[in-house]
Amino acid sequence: METILFLAHTEADGTLGKAALETLGAAKTLSASLAGSTLVVGLVGAQTQSAANQIAACGATRFLSVAGADFSQARYASDILAIEALGKASAATIILGPASSRWNRVMAGAAQRLGGRIDTHATGIAAAEGKPAVTRWYYRQRMEGVLTRTQRPWIVLLETGCGAAWSGEPGTTSVEPLAITLPALHTTVTGIQAPAADAQTIRPDANLLFVAGAGWTKKQADGQAHADEAEKLILGFLVKAKASLGSTKSLVDLSGEGQAVLKFMTHLNQIGQTGATPRHPKGLATCCHGEEPHTVGWRFVNERRAINLNAACSWAQGKADVLYVADSFAVMRKVNELLAAK
Repeated sequence: METILFLAHTEADGTLGKAALETLGAAKTLSASLAGSTLVVGLVGAQTQSAANQIAACGATRFLSVAGADFSQARYASDILAIEALGKASAATIILGPASSRWNRVMAGAAQRLGGRIDTHATGIAAAEGKPAVTRWYYRQRMEGVLTRTQRPWIVLLETGCGAAWSGEPGTTSVEPLAITLPALHTTVTGIQAPAADAQTIRPDANLLFVAGAGWTKKQADGQAHADEAEKLILGFLVKAKASLGSTKSLVDLSGEGQAVLKFMTHLNQIGQTGATPRHPKGLATCCHGEEPHTVGWRFVNERRAINLNAACSWAQGKADVLYVADSFAVMRKVNELLAAK
């Protein structure tokens, strides 16, 4: 019999975010498929009642929490004590949490304190022959592995975008608070410095991924490069469409070759075999050719479209759902005009 602990931290507004709800959906499905298992909720945050009420109908047998001002922000010293207390109070054999930056930082240490094992970057967990089994990708998402463990507790951090988020009507539920005695803390969170919304180009939860290729900085029909105009068109589209920005390796490498570059583009935007693997519902590639090292990162994008002047490029060989044979500059100028008018 397994006791499954859904472990999450609250967002700034006291609720649970998309990644946490996706993990809850996986935890509930796993609990339903394992005979005799129970589902327990563990919450960490400044206040947790709102989050507990948000998922009151999830079917958990207990709602545990560690709450207080000291737990409002990520801090290793306080988070690890909260996780340890929740793990022991719930007597959990399986602990599922979202692979957020906060949990990724602390959960391995918590596994050591609880005497368990941990697997990160998991893309799914389900029952296989009556036992929980974790799915994980290897070699830049080219191989899928399925693994099980006998060691308990088993901590699993699930990547976002890999499953459906739990949805249900909010309600009211009682929460069991756990008292934590913190040691002398050596760090204090005084505030958050974040870029302006217009400067933010990486948006994991955006509905659309816009990918720019090296063609944006090459010479155009008039024989001149127009990197400045390319920057305005791309940033204008990102702001209007609230899209996330991706890039090919060839474009982000241009800065080291002394060529014209897009000043806001970094290796963090890189999509592909040596970059990120996004999971946006839709993707639009511009000025890139759809070669394998790049498109390998697109395999989890549901609807793929591309703009390229070459009708015989790799996008046309079945790697895009729709290929627009057109000039990306002209297309994006018109798209931005339509978005501005709308």
